[in-house]
Amino acid sequence: MSCSASPTVGTLFVVATPIGNLADITLRALHVLAAVDVIAAEDTRHTRKLLAAHNIDTPLVSYHRHRERQQSERLVRRLLAGEHVALVADAGTPGINDPGARLVSAARAAGVPVAPVPGPSSLTAALSVAGELAAGRDICFCGFPPARSGPRKRFFQSRRALEAILVFFEAPHRIRDSLADCLAVFGDCPAVVCRELTKVHEQVVAGRLAGLAEQVTAGAIPARGEFVILLAPARLAPEDGEVQEALGALLADGGTSLRDAAAIVARRFGLSRSRVYRLALTLQKQPAGINGRHDQEGV
Repeated sequence: MSCSASPTVGTLFVVATPIGNLADITLRALHVLAAVDVIAAEDTRHTRKLLAAHNIDTPLVSYHRHRERQQSERLVRRLLAGEHVALVADAGTPGINDPGARLVSAARAAGVPVAPVPGPSSLTAALSVAGELAAGRDICFCGFPPARSGPRKRFFQSRRALEAILVFFEAPHRIRDSLADCLAVFGDCPAVVCRELTKVHEQVVAGRLAGLAEQVTAGAIPARGEFVILLAPARLAPEDGEVQEALGALLADGGTSLRDAAAIVARRFGLSRSRVYRLALTLQKQPAGINGRHDQEGV
């Protein structure tokens, strides 16, 4: 096992494991899991099945969310004593909506090297099959929304202004209500519903949010298994002041014409150039003006 650590200090390996199909594990992950002194697992019963499938007999210890602090302290002591530790979640990559962040921080604070062993993640798996929905846009990972409708709507509303693809997980018994709340907050926007990724009953369905919600209600997308939802909310129309601020920034140095600035800002906000040009003219007539420029080029 390659590691630049001091011989007296172990390494914490953060190991991604399959999200469904047991064959979705890297050769490096198998090597690390077989070579470390101990595997810290979110659920030892679950991880034992994975190890058995690959004939690995490394000892397991429990590492779950409810006792992260105490378990992290014990594991850091073992790492400082020279043992190598692998951290795994029930599925996917530890620390992404799964336990692990506290142990990583505690190990690093103690001077213990932390090494990622990348691999499966339901987040990246869902994005990979989203097609053009997510192409070229920022991604906002939201984790699990609140369980109750009121807090859940506020949770979505707080992200309404983000110009990003929203990705969140949802449990089967809440998927209908959660999609209904999404529809109330975001409207009938483009979306992708992923169910049981990499498992036998995998489903990936793209469309408009209202239609996907109807499919879940009708049972065409069964409310069973684990869900990953991707939303592409329509951009909120910017306030005139926000548009004028962007124009002013472009025109401040005098190197950009009014016409070119209007075109650039129109593309940035998804607005018509004529509207942006009118706002630029209004800004120019204000006392401060735009560096005293007066450009009557058409749009």
